Amino acid sequence: MDPLAIARIAARESTLGEGLRIRRALPTRERRMVGAWCFLDHIGPIAFGPGQGLHVGAHPHTCLQTFTWMIEGEIWHRDSLGSDQVIRPGQVNLMTAGRGIVHTEDAVRPGQRMHAAQLWIALPPEVADGAPAFEHHAELPRWTQEGCDCTLLVGRWGEYTAPTRVHTPLVGLDIACAQGTAQPLDLPLRADFEHGLLPLEGEVTIYRAEGPQRFAAGELAYLAPGAGHVHLTLSPGSRVLLIGGEPWPHPMVMWWNFVGPSQAHIVQAQADWESGAPRFGRVPGDGGHRLQAPPLPWKA
Repeated sequence: MDPLAIARIAARESTLGEGLRIRRALPTRERRMVGAWCFLDHIGPIAFGPGQGLHVGAHPHTCLQTFTWMIEGEIWHRDSLGSDQVIRPGQVNLMTAGRGIVHTEDAVRPGQRMHAAQLWIALPPEVADGAPAFEHHAELPRWTQEGCDCTLLVGRWGEYTAPTRVHTPLVGLDIACAQGTAQPLDLPLRADFEHGLLPLEGEVTIYRAEGPQRFAAGELAYLAPGAGHVHLTLSPGSRVLLIGGEPWPHPMVMWWNFVGPSQAHIVQAQADWESGAPRFGRVPGDGGHRLQAPPLPWKA
């Protein structure tokens, strides 16, 4: 793909649980990954009705990291390591599944507003079956550029380094602009990275050689490796998520909540989940409720 061209990818809209509206920007038919980023859900913004809220029962993961960036509202995270953490706006939860982990996600209180981005990061072979882990980050690098509030979620950006521990070269940056940009932002990019830009609120206009292109919430802008910078403007009240990384060089299969290097790996993970194998422990306080995996798309 021409590094000066921009691919427009429409996110798939869906509803989960009690009226939770999400837009899934990765994976799609057009683009499975951006670097090691292999899953991107834009949650909300949504105002839950009285007595309603997010409730996701105990479910497993393998060979990936789950990454939650909270913009509005709160989510209560618990997992089979014993982690018990409420994530609030401006904070990140990063859970490393490794060989296997189980977690739940719940609203702290019913009827609240919620807005977040949830992503998965594929783990490279040398750590994919390693020990699970969890970390919470309440403090992240923040600065102002051309009237926009920037938060570094992953990787390095100029003089800033995010504390989130990942296992492949990645970047994640949130840019929020209450008043809109008076002039284009000039964002330097690593030319060996591919990048994705997803508006979470408002609109962003990207300026490239072929002319300006406007993207709204639900539209992912994909930039192939080779671009050394990007110019963009944000409309008033806009927020955009920038992700990037080196193109993924390893075999990878995704199905349900599992990531693995092969179909056989996924088949084994599903069998272990259904049989209650030790790799998938209990979440304290889950009441014994576990999500059931859907039927495998391949023969075991």
